[in-house]
Amino acid sequence: MRNQRILGHFNESAELKKQAAEVLAGPIASAAELMFSVLSQGNKILACGNGGSAADCQHFAAELVGRFERERLSLPAIALTTDTSILTAVGNDYSFGDIFAKQVQALGQPGDLLLAISTSGNSGNVISAIKAAHDREMHVVALTGKGGGAIGTVLNDADVHICVPHDRTARIQEVHLLVIHCLCDGIDAALFGEDVDE
Repeated sequence: MRNQRILGHFNESAELKKQAAEVLAGPIASAAELMFSVLSQGNKILACGNGGSAADCQHFAAELVGRFERERLSLPAIALTTDTSILTAVGNDYSFGDIFAKQVQALGQPGDLLLAISTSGNSGNVISAIKAAHDREMHVVALTGKGGGAIGTVLNDADVHICVPHDRTARIQEVHLLVIHCLCDGIDAALFGEDVDE
C-alpha cells in the first residue's frame, strides 16, 4: 500500500509535467527572453513568494548570483524573502501584506523585473508587490497555479503569466521548480548559445 501511494505521487507529477510542457513552453520562453533583456540592460530581478514559493525565490536568486550549469559572471537577483529584520519590521509596523511591496518600492527601478510566485495566485502580499512593481514601471513574471487566481487579474499585457494547469499545491510547486530551471537555462542560452558543455 505504501509503495503504491509513493508511485502515485511520482506518476501524477510526471504526467503533469508532460501536460504542462505543452501549455507552458511558450510563456516560459517569453519569460526567459524578458529576463535576459532586463539583465542585459543592466537591470535586476527581484523575487517574492511565501512558504515553498519563498524557497523557490531564494533558489532562483542563488542560481543567478552564483551559477546554473555554466560558469559566468554573477547576475543581479535578490530574493525579497530573506531579510528577517525587514520582514518583521514591515509586518509589525505596517502589515504582512506590505512585506514585499515595501521592498519593491525601496529597491525596484524602472526596467527591473519582479518574479512573483504564488501557487494559488491569491497571495495578498505578492499581489501588492506586483502593483508596486507596476507603479515602479517594472516588468513582472508571475508563476501561479489553480487557474491563476487574483494575480491573473492584476497582470498587464507586458507581463508574462506562467500558470501551472493543476490544483494540487505540491504538484504546482514541483512544476515551478522545473520552470525556474528552464528560466535559468534560457538566460544562460541567451548569453552563451544553446550548447551546454558536459
